[in-house]
Amino acid sequence: MTIPELSWLLKRGVAEIIVEADLVKLLESGGPLRLKQGFDPSCPDIHLGHVVGLRKLRHFQERGHRVVLIVGDWTAQIGDPSGESTTRPMLSPEEVQANAQTYMNQFFKVVDKDKTEVRWQSEWYNKFGLDDIVKLTSKFTVAQLLAREDFEKRYNSGRPIALTEMLYPLLQGYDSVAIKADVEFGGTDQKFNCLVGRELQQMVGQPPQQVFLVPLLVGTGGSQKMSKSLGNYIGVDEPPKEIYGKVMSVPDDLIIDYFELVTDVSDKEIAEFKEQMASGSVNPMVVKKRLAYEIVAQFHGAQAACEAEDDFTRVFQKGEVPEEIVTLSVSIGLKTTLTAELTKAGLTKSRSEARRLLAQGAIEVDGETVIEDIDMTKLGKGRKIKIGKRRFAST
Repeated sequence: MTIPELSWLLKRGVAEIIVEADLVKLLESGGPLRLKQGFDPSCPDIHLGHVVGLRKLRHFQERGHRVVLIVGDWTAQIGDPSGESTTRPMLSPEEVQANAQTYMNQFFKVVDKDKTEVRWQSEWYNKFGLDDIVKLTSKFTVAQLLAREDFEKRYNSGRPIALTEMLYPLLQGYDSVAIKADVEFGGTDQKFNCLVGRELQQMVGQPPQQVFLVPLLVGTGGSQKMSKSLGNYIGVDEPPKEIYGKVMSVPDDLIIDYFELVTDVSDKEIAEFKEQMASGSVNPMVVKKRLAYEIVAQFHGAQAACEAEDDFTRVFQKGEVPEEIVTLSVSIGLKTTLTAELTKAGLTKSRSEARRLLAQGAIEVDGETVIEDIDMTKLGKGRKIKIGKRRFAST
């Protein structure tokens, strides 16, 4: 790699590298590196927050390195306590398997499948006995584990910490030993866990992995990191128009961060956008539409991005009705409700989501907010329904 290319690889969308000088030496050695990326299939979907790190993995793959994807089928049943104030419920093996398959389908929308090695933790943990667990736990003290920020906060405030949770960093760290990782990738909230892996490798005589940390992407609400539980996420598997609309709802002060972290737009062009918005020579809406286009095109292609842009302009800027509207059934004698039909049509993921939207006042019929479920036969034909900000239906 040229010096500018190496600089871009190690600076664009990067929060911290431990130890950067050592990583540079590994890259300059010319050999393929084993890049560890672990995930717990505690949730099936990937959002743009995950994409920040996945894009860096792809950039390394394009330069001849190999990703080793660790499916945390053991740790998912514990649940990473990072950032959590309470102990998480344990998942069943069936839930883990189902989530893992969905996750991987989305993972390979960003990362090259042919240059990825998939490993399941059960490959080594199914062989573990009590003596192996005792040996692993003997390598660290309780004081060392309580140094982790979220553990320390919970301990000091008297909130419970399960022993299984304290095992989590050790299990994640041992994954690095099992696959002989050269570099581990993760968000800044994974720093402690990644460093545990580095220490464990040195304890067993392996070269310590380098730690490659990426920033946490702030969600659409503009204040907290992107998270499905907070509802401020943009999913990679969502429809083009949904992704486009959500990007357009991102606060203006996050536009540049999104360009840098989840697009391939050049640093030069991003700097121009930043200067233009600072001077007021361009409306942020124009720049944000370019951002939305880039993100949709990344997952659905240029044509879908153009269609999503046209739809946004027509519906949200000109106030017109979308071209494609789902028609809900109001057949005489059909005993069904609005929430049931919205879910059946795919406009909500579940009846509970539909009822939640009703309670939040996020469903309108002919421009008026409705807060109670409605019998479809009483609703009648010819009604216009809006669900949230970007979904529409009619009867």
